[in-house]
Amino acid sequence: MLALGSISTLTIAAIFLGAAIIIGFVGVRLAHAAEAIAVKTGIGQAIIGALFLGISTSLSGTILSLYAAAQDKPALVVGNAIGGIAAQTAFLVIADLFYRKANLEHAASSLGNLLQVTLLMMLLTLPLLAFAGPDWVIASVHPTSLFLILLYLMGLYIVKSSTDEPFWLPKTTSETESEDSGSRKPGPMDDYSLASLFAQFAALATLLGLSGVVLAEAAVEVSIRSGLSETAVGGLLTSITTSLPELVTMMAAVQRGALSLALGDIVGGNTFDVLFLAGADVFYQAGSIYHAMGMDHLFMIGITILMNGFLMLGLLRRQKHGPANIGFESVAILFLYILFAGYLLWGT
Repeated sequence: MLALGSISTLTIAAIFLGAAIIIGFVGVRLAHAAEAIAVKTGIGQAIIGALFLGISTSLSGTILSLYAAAQDKPALVVGNAIGGIAAQTAFLVIADLFYRKANLEHAASSLGNLLQVTLLMMLLTLPLLAFAGPDWVIASVHPTSLFLILLYLMGLYIVKSSTDEPFWLPKTTSETESEDSGSRKPGPMDDYSLASLFAQFAALATLLGLSGVVLAEAAVEVSIRSGLSETAVGGLLTSITTSLPELVTMMAAVQRGALSLALGDIVGGNTFDVLFLAGADVFYQAGSIYHAMGMDHLFMIGITILMNGFLMLGLLRRQKHGPANIGFESVAILFLYILFAGYLLWGT
């Protein structure tokens, strides 16, 4: 356990700033490596976004959640996990604003991303069912944690098999940016060997994971010194900080025309982030982490499901243009995230 209680508040702030800078730099490198891996392996951008970017850019948040659970901080765990999903969904609004050709959800709609959003909404319902159900544990682990992992793996298999042999495809329009449309610009890491790309990918992902321990300890100190609840600190401060890789990689991918990769990064990372709860349940020794949740956590999960419901509507409706050249779903997601943040700051 790190001894941060004796250092100044200014130093705590510097730790957060330093972590944000490291995460931002690593995120850009991860985006380039993932695109190059997608090209060299022939795997679709949506799958690469879900597996490589989605998981690796979530490592700092994963380590934070596991460490906080071991330190008996369930409110920080749940706040960080659900807050990260909400923040990353809201990041799509930023990408939509910067992508000027059309509404991002119109241009990047794909079967893989639709399936990923569906899987995410299913995964988010399991903690709600666990909270409402009996407090059964085996070696302090609730059965829902196993169901979360199994559903996640089954969902990834369905996404992969469905995109390999699709029976549904989005209608191609002049604004659609497909993976094979030739719109992707050559990447700075395209000339690297596949072995070198995987080695760099692993090293950068490890760096993200190590930052999680420091952030967890700093978050506890912020909660103590600011008077904010651990739910609020996790739901806003640590969740946004550990989600910076998703923001950076998404914006880099949008700038380079890899729209399916950008959207796959967010929704793939979000589905993986639900597993924070399963992992934390193993490390939380006081019982089921789902029964340590409060009504504020249920509110957070409900808002997050609703945000992704609007994202699903946007991917299906595929509105080309809307207010400020973003779709109706981006307006709704932005409003819901403001409500989400306001509740954590003043309602908890």
